[in-house]
Amino acid sequence: MELVIASNNVNKIREIREIIGGAFEKTYSLAELNIHCDPEETAEDFLGNALIKARAIREYTDKAVIADDSGLMVDCLGGAPGVHSARYAGEPVSDEANNALLLKNMEGRSPRTAKYVATMVLLYPDGSYKVGTGEVKGEIITEARGKGGFGYDPYFYSYDLQKTFGEATPNEKNAVSHRAMALHDLLKQL
Repeated sequence: MELVIASNNVNKIREIREIIGGAFEKTYSLAELNIHCDPEETAEDFLGNALIKARAIREYTDKAVIADDSGLMVDCLGGAPGVHSARYAGEPVSDEANNALLLKNMEGRSPRTAKYVATMVLLYPDGSYKVGTGEVKGEIITEARGKGGFGYDPYFYSYDLQKTFGEATPNEKNAVSHRAMALHDLLKQL
């Protein structure tokens, strides 16, 4: 089966390809198929947003589509930024602005515990779908560590790795990340 990755985020596409390996006959990015689509994520949960993306891309292809929605949930912020993680600080999207707002909103608050959550949807051409979920626990530190990863990774201290995702190699992160867990959950169902 051929697969289209419903994302314009090159880091996310790379991670998905690394994690799924040869599970599919071929994987395509949107750019490789000349698909220009960035649907508005209006759902209030990760599954709803993943389905919005997958269904929007299915309009452009007869291939299976994989889409995810993921985010950071911080306990002292009541689960924020959650489904709003990518655009937490508004438009234009900026990792630096998102991280700055996160740290500002956490000032003087505890606990600093957090988790990354991912929901992955595999949408078949006939409209049926399978869902995989994953999460990884950690905490938000006050100073960025590491240059790897993207998004909140330099501030997310992973309990599994005993370092930030920003300090982790791609292989280390892919072994424990929320996206890896969701993909493995999905692949088990195939």
